[in-house]
Amino acid sequence: MRTFAGIESVPAHYGPSAVTIGKFDGVHQGHRAVIAKLREIAESRHLEAVAITFDRHPAAFHAPDRCPPQLVSTRQKLELLATTGLDATVLLHYDGALASNSAEAFVRRFLVDALDARLLLVGHDFRYGAGNEGDVALLRRQGLEHGFDVIVVEDVVPEGGRRVSSTWIRELLEAGDVEHAAELLGHVPTVSGIVVHGFKRGRELGYPTANLALDSEGFVPGDGVYAGWLIDGGVRYPAAISVGDNPTFEGVPKKQVEAYVLDRDLDLYDHVVGVEFAHRIRGMEKFDGIDALVVQMGRDVDTARELVG
Repeated sequence: MRTFAGIESVPAHYGPSAVTIGKFDGVHQGHRAVIAKLREIAESRHLEAVAITFDRHPAAFHAPDRCPPQLVSTRQKLELLATTGLDATVLLHYDGALASNSAEAFVRRFLVDALDARLLLVGHDFRYGAGNEGDVALLRRQGLEHGFDVIVVEDVVPEGGRRVSSTWIRELLEAGDVEHAAELLGHVPTVSGIVVHGFKRGRELGYPTANLALDSEGFVPGDGVYAGWLIDGGVRYPAAISVGDNPTFEGVPKKQVEAYVLDRDLDLYDHVVGVEFAHRIRGMEKFDGIDALVVQMGRDVDTARELVG
């Protein structure tokens, strides 16, 4: 997949193309269904399959106090989009200049002039242009004028009647339901970051952990103990993972992510690693003393070994 940083990076005479537009937060099953449909049609019509997305949630510009936490960073999003079979992604910087484009200017500049769009796939609630003035009805009229088709794709609705959405996935992750979240995402929830020095309490207790920096990328699930994997240099190691402030001790930062690699002693300091959350073992607890904590840690490691080891 080619990545164009800004519409100015798209080569002259690129296309013709089939395009979809969205935030693609999490690149979940709903997004993947749209992209799969886009690729199918693009291949049949000999078009380039292109996604247009943004380097941040539009709400981060318009209403930062109400912007939801993102499921993935921009880097993670581009990596996930690259697994979908797209020919290209255009990453737009969302700022006042972009937001001020009228519906007509947006279509002409980004779709027609830059990408030679012949097809646009959107959801039924798609809005665009300054003040969200554009809707699907206007887009269809512009398609007739500029020579592109508009196809409205249906939401992905699993059994139970709720459509797949980033909001739903955030709710599941906040509750620690990483297994259900993974089903909706189509991939294991992952946090990436640099391994930093901690208090070394885990090592003293016999379970040395890799502590991720607090500015790590990705949505950290709810407090608790999980089974999953730590990825370092392309190698995937089974791990028991703790999320939270570890109430047995004082002074532990909120939402600390610590991963204990099962049965391996690795030097991971200053490495950028990924931590994948596959199963939730239990919630976070406060123990009456170190001995009780160590016993439970041993049980957690045994459970993690059974689940992913």
